[in-house]
Amino acid sequence: MEKLVLASGNKKKLAELQGLLSPLNIEVVPQSEFDVPEADETGTTFVENAIIKARNACKHTGLPAIADDSGIEIDALRGAPGVFSARFAGVGATDAKNNKLMVELLSDLPDVNRGARYVAVLALMEHEDDATPILCQGTWDGEIVLEPQGEQGFGYDPHFFVPEKGCTAAQLDPQEKNALSHRGKAMAALLTQLKREP
Repeated sequence: MEKLVLASGNKKKLAELQGLLSPLNIEVVPQSEFDVPEADETGTTFVENAIIKARNACKHTGLPAIADDSGIEIDALRGAPGVFSARFAGVGATDAKNNKLMVELLSDLPDVNRGARYVAVLALMEHEDDATPILCQGTWDGEIVLEPQGEQGFGYDPHFFVPEKGCTAAQLDPQEKNALSHRGKAMAALLTQLKREP
């Protein structure tokens, strides 16, 4: 495999994946270079949505593709927002609106378990009809704090407290976050898999 399409236009994800796969001489290009339409994320799990996005990119480019689907699961909200993390407060919701809704829901539940985890699933497909995609998962356990802290990161990071570091994900520098994060763990698992490939 010499070229891989990332089923996302996210520049941070692209840079992360390019850095990870450069030792294997795999060129990673964003699907935006091929005018790939966004996939409808109709899955009910991270695995389903990652496969939907990877298959869509394969279909429109004719190249192997990789996609990730990720989100946060909050124990007190029975695993919500989960696959709806990016659109928790509605389609097109901003990080601020999603965080505001989360804080409002948790504020109504005093003395509740604040446990939470970030989950990321990566799906790599050789072609549109690939029946055995490579799937890698990573999780990152933490707790929700109602008051945001930190300026780094994105999404729910200002509210995601990392006990072993004594700070939120938004207070970690990017390199440290990548080493600990759900996406970093999934990426490391993917790299291990690809190195085993003949």
